[in-house]
Amino acid sequence: MPLQRFHIRTSSRREIVDITGEVQQAVSQSGCEEGLACVTAPHCTCTVYVNENETGLIADTLELIGKLTAGTSWRHDRIDDNADAHLAAAVMGNSICLPVSGGQVELGTWQRIMLVELDGPRDRRVTVTVVSG
Repeated sequence: MPLQRFHIRTSSRREIVDITGEVQQAVSQSGCEEGLACVTAPHCTCTVYVNENETGLIADTLELIGKLTAGTSWRHDRIDDNADAHLAAAVMGNSICLPVSGGQVELGTWQRIMLVELDGPRDRRVTVTVVSG
């Protein structure tokens, strides 16, 4: 099974959720021992990234996103008032690729796979595509 999907229900307009366990489970279910795992949030106002899951860093990341996208004259806001979420997702990107070794996603000591909700709360889908090497 090279393609796995799971859903995450977010509870705030902006929040960061650790999805490392779900991604690792998807990789394990694929049966891949060596290769790559591509993790994608197929949404325009949601993203994924790798970093430490530490409360201060999470708060700092959300504050930085807010500062980068603060504005009152975004043209997209005429449509649905969430231009800041679209712009933050465009800057951060919606996918990451990680090595798989020994059937496990290879991460550094403190690294975790994080989903960033930018326009919630919503039900978000995450796709994990595993390619054997």
